[in-house]
Amino acid sequence: MRKIPAHEIWPMVHAERLALIDDLETLDAASWEVPSLCAGWSVHDVAAHLADNARTTFFRLFIAMAKAGFSLDRQNDNGVAEMKASAPEGTLQKLVEVAALRCTPPVPVASRLVEEIAHGEDIRRAVGLQRSYPKKALEPAIRYQAATPQGVGGAKELASKVQLCSQDGTFRLGIGPQIVGSRLELLMLLSGRGEHATGLSGPGMALVRQGA
Repeated sequence: MRKIPAHEIWPMVHAERLALIDDLETLDAASWEVPSLCAGWSVHDVAAHLADNARTTFFRLFIAMAKAGFSLDRQNDNGVAEMKASAPEGTLQKLVEVAALRCTPPVPVASRLVEEIAHGEDIRRAVGLQRSYPKKALEPAIRYQAATPQGVGGAKELASKVQLCSQDGTFRLGIGPQIVGSRLELLMLLSGRGEHATGLSGPGMALVRQGA
C-alpha cells in the first residue's frame, strides 16, 4: 500500500473542516451546549478545541504545554478557553478563519485527519447529524491510529493482534482474528471511542472486550 504524502492529505483535512463548519451552521444555540462524546466537553467546547488545534505548530505547542505545566489535559482546556467565543457564531467564525491552515505539531499529517474526523463525530453523534466520509480519508486515518500507541491516542496494541476489515471487503489491515465493520466505526474503535462504535463484529471483538 502506497504511503499517502502530506500534500495529498491536507486537502482531505481541509474538506473535513469545511464539512463540519457546514454542519455547525445548522445548529441552534441549545445544540451547541449539548454534551459531546468527549467527557466534560460540550459541542461548543469541541469546536473551540478544533479551532485551537488547527493553529498548532511545534513552537506554539511547546509554549502552551509550558504554560500548562506540561499537562496535556490542562493545555487542551486552556486552548478551548482561548478559542471559545461567548456565542457560537464567534467560535464558528474562528473555525472558518483556520480552515485552510496547514499547521501541525511534529507528527504525521494523518494525525490532523484523525482529529477532524474523530472530533467531528464527537459533535455529530451528540446532536444527531451524520456524514458520509470519503474512503480515501478514512483509510489513512485508520492506518495512522493502528500504528500509534494507545498512550498517545492510538490503538497499536489492539491493531497488532487483529485484522481490521471493512464490511465491503475492500479494506484489510493486520493479521489475526477479524474485526469487521464500516471504516468509520473501525476508526472510532481505534480512536478510543469503542463504546460509541456500532455494527462491529467478528472474533477479534473478544480482544476488545478483554481490553487488549
